[in-house]
Amino acid sequence: MIGTASRVGVLACALSLAGCVSGPDYTLPANAVAAAPAARLAFVSSHQAAYAQAELPDRWWQLYDDPRLDAYVSEALRANTDLRAADANLRRATAMVLQYRAEGSASTDADASATLAHAGGYTSPTSPPQVYALGIHLAYPLDLAGGIRRGIEAASADAEAVAAARDQVRVVVAAAVTRAYVGICSTNLTLAATQRVLDAQRATLDATTRLAAGGRGTGFDVSRARAAVNRSAAAVPHLVAERQAALFALAALMGRVPADYPQDVANCQQPPRLQQPVPVGDGGQLIQRRPDVRAAERSLAAATAMIGVETAALYPQVSIGASAGTAGSFKQLLSSDSVGASLGPLLSWRWPNRRATRARIDAAGANADATLASFDGVVLDALRQTETALSAYAQEIDREHSLALARDDAAHASDQAGQLYRFGRIDFIDVLSAEAALADAESALAASRAQLGDRQVDLFLALGGGWATAGTTPDALDR
Repeated sequence: MIGTASRVGVLACALSLAGCVSGPDYTLPANAVAAAPAARLAFVSSHQAAYAQAELPDRWWQLYDDPRLDAYVSEALRANTDLRAADANLRRATAMVLQYRAEGSASTDADASATLAHAGGYTSPTSPPQVYALGIHLAYPLDLAGGIRRGIEAASADAEAVAAARDQVRVVVAAAVTRAYVGICSTNLTLAATQRVLDAQRATLDATTRLAAGGRGTGFDVSRARAAVNRSAAAVPHLVAERQAALFALAALMGRVPADYPQDVANCQQPPRLQQPVPVGDGGQLIQRRPDVRAAERSLAAATAMIGVETAALYPQVSIGASAGTAGSFKQLLSSDSVGASLGPLLSWRWPNRRATRARIDAAGANADATLASFDGVVLDALRQTETALSAYAQEIDREHSLALARDDAAHASDQAGQLYRFGRIDFIDVLSAEAALADAESALAASRAQLGDRQVDLFLALGGGWATAGTTPDALDR
């Protein structure tokens, strides 16, 4: 039993700590990059016709107005294996929060025993004295220094960081599905352009063969025409392989085996195109929206809370304990003489090893500083990625427009060259040159259109949409 003076000392210590929580309260540091006004302005590269100063919608892929793409993304968000793993990680983190919460509630244990007592001398084996004991014990931590509360705070922030990491997987999966879908359609478009060039070259080969047979051409002309056909035909297998790879990637993203890829997209001829400017918002909205920024901010909150967990070890750990029990022979087990109970505060304090505790506090503070640096790096990288994606997408739009004009001119020149050659106005080498220029222009335009689709996905990926639900943005970032 604890004496009166001891109980008074413990209660005085408890009163001195009551209402205190060890360690610093978390707020977004004033020197964090995310708090800087310049980080929350409109993007430098967003003042172009391709962009609108509006908030990016959650399901950005619906801007394409393509029901097939919507269905693919929805299926992937249900069945993707990386997302399933991320969901499991979130459940595990949530369970850890419950574990920490349980440490702040009352704990109970019970015991029972039966003992053969031997008091000395001879004990008759036919009637051995038995001593029975039953007891129940209750302890409730007062958490006066707030260590348990800081532990719960840290675990909760860690769980929120895991939830943000899950949201980041959603962003990546939605972007990967869109990229694969756009890639399939773009490759088919390139195949169609290659086929048009092949058709023109084969027509030239047929005409050259006839002219050579009629004495108006040479075998050399025929060989060169056939070489042009074979060179263009050689590009087809590579394009088919690229399309199949994208189909298999799409199947895997949707949780399907490769053979079960979506058959309806295999012959898609036109990549989805946006019919309106891309809504991009500003830097402040980006910081609130991007899951990797939120995950880094929550990790900083957890690291700050851990300073409090370590600081709490400097103070006594006080709990209220109660126990009740009975002991004696079976007949005496429930008699008033054999029943006892106790109630009082319990104190534990690791005061002799304060240097080690101080070292752990310093280590926790250094970890918080490192986590802040990482958080700043994530914010800077998010802004850099977005500015880069904005610039690249706008420039690719201009490039595609110029290449489309060049392709039209090359097609017109190729038609004219064919007519002039048939009337004997130009040499065959001019025809081949015009067709080669058309093939190059078609190839460059198709590649630019495919690149444009990639640039769009890069932009949406940088903007970080596709995950948001109400109430998920930390208050510290929601300014």
